[in-house]
Amino acid sequence: MRNDSEFSAEGLRQREVPLRHPDRLYIGGRWVAPATTKSTFEIIDPTTEELYFRAAEAGPDDMSQAVAAARHAFDHSDWPLLAPTERAQWLRAIADGLRRRAADASQLWTRQVGVLHTASVATMERSGVHYDYFANMAADFPFEVRHRPLQGAFGSVVREPVGVVGAIVAWNAPTFLVAYKVAPALLAGCTVVLKASPEAPGEAYLLAEIADEIGLPAGVLNVVTAGREVSEQLVRDPRVDKIAFTGSSAVGRRIAGICGDRMARYTLELGGKSPAVVFDDYDLDTAAKTLANAECTLSGQVCTSLTRVIVSRHRHDAFAQALGEHFGAVRMGDPFDPATQLGPLAMERQRDRVEGYIAKGVAEGAELVTGGGRPEEFERGFFVQPTVFANVDNRSTIAQEEIFGPVLSVIPADSEEHAIELANETVYGLNATVFTNDVDRAHHAARRIRSGTVGHNAPRTDPRMGFGGFKQSGVGREGGQDGLLSYLEAKTVVLDGLPTGYEPLG
Repeated sequence: MRNDSEFSAEGLRQREVPLRHPDRLYIGGRWVAPATTKSTFEIIDPTTEELYFRAAEAGPDDMSQAVAAARHAFDHSDWPLLAPTERAQWLRAIADGLRRRAADASQLWTRQVGVLHTASVATMERSGVHYDYFANMAADFPFEVRHRPLQGAFGSVVREPVGVVGAIVAWNAPTFLVAYKVAPALLAGCTVVLKASPEAPGEAYLLAEIADEIGLPAGVLNVVTAGREVSEQLVRDPRVDKIAFTGSSAVGRRIAGICGDRMARYTLELGGKSPAVVFDDYDLDTAAKTLANAECTLSGQVCTSLTRVIVSRHRHDAFAQALGEHFGAVRMGDPFDPATQLGPLAMERQRDRVEGYIAKGVAEGAELVTGGGRPEEFERGFFVQPTVFANVDNRSTIAQEEIFGPVLSVIPADSEEHAIELANETVYGLNATVFTNDVDRAHHAARRIRSGTVGHNAPRTDPRMGFGGFKQSGVGREGGQDGLLSYLEAKTVVLDGLPTGYEPLG
């Protein structure tokens, strides 16, 4: 007989932290205590505002040791010399480990940042797919391409690992942000220092446990949790060949400057202020419902969120009302409750940030359609009501700056041409969607919107095809062949004769 208490929010929330060594760092294939610091990071459950667990804080010596371990593994082990198909087997083992630990990962994601548990469970069951995807690339990716040289008898372009990678991830979706960096880096033959977010380090610890279980060679993957100063040490370290970062555009600019000074490679996946352009031939209510549902994902704490909704002026009022009705009707609550549609924000400072932007929207003259405050029904938890502003000036603060919360702005346009102009009038260019029944109109608009991804009639991203941004939304791409190429260096080889094992070109 079913026990309903097992399916309640309290029944689904596990009290035990599913990590073995949160008080340690994973360096050189061993779990080690922090060398110098006695402080820890407190991870707070955003629903209960209670302490979930404490994680070890890496100090300068710890970061230096992690880099040294990765450097030694790259320079003195056979890891970068293995055939890509051999390294692919390690990726498959990691993918299998993630599938085995999916329930643990779903607990961590919800308890750390408040994502709906129903979504977390469904997503984590597929968490190994990115490692499998890159493993599958090993068989046919052109790691070496033969050429006929202008001089000499043999020519080829070989793609070799860039070296030691410092991977720095944000707190909102760590499992996947880690996968987009670690999977291609390992397939390429790089070694990695993974710097976990102090707000949500659990998934990085989980990956380290899996690496330890499968016997991944020592130093190939190192996992530390650190604050800003020690993280910057990783970026500055001359032993690190490449930085892969996901986070704010402000931090990304600083990383780019540091890497530029020492000619280090980098990829940056940064912020967004993404437009949804609703053309006149598309049903307003359908678009409003789609956008309201999409903004529930991680309570709007997603860089690809479609937060600027551009609609023709003569349909603006009707659309704003429909969007306000759909988004305002969203059920807020405990993310472990299966009936909840919108959970809390990840942390108190994030709630303060969102409330500050809402206040700016009101002060700058935008019309508040729904929301705008904290829900009175919750005594605790970092909740903010789903909020819609109408008649938003595209030059205003809430239309130009990334809020990272459940706040949508409706912006009137005078024509389709004006709508495209408004879509592009931002320093960002990460994501966009065009709502229209005419696929040719959608294609035409997609080619004119300056954005790394453009979807049709719904938010659509596909990391297998590549993901990244224009302008201040980033540099480079993650996922797809472009995502692997960024962890490889091209080397031209020209020889006087034909080396053993090679056939003459036909």
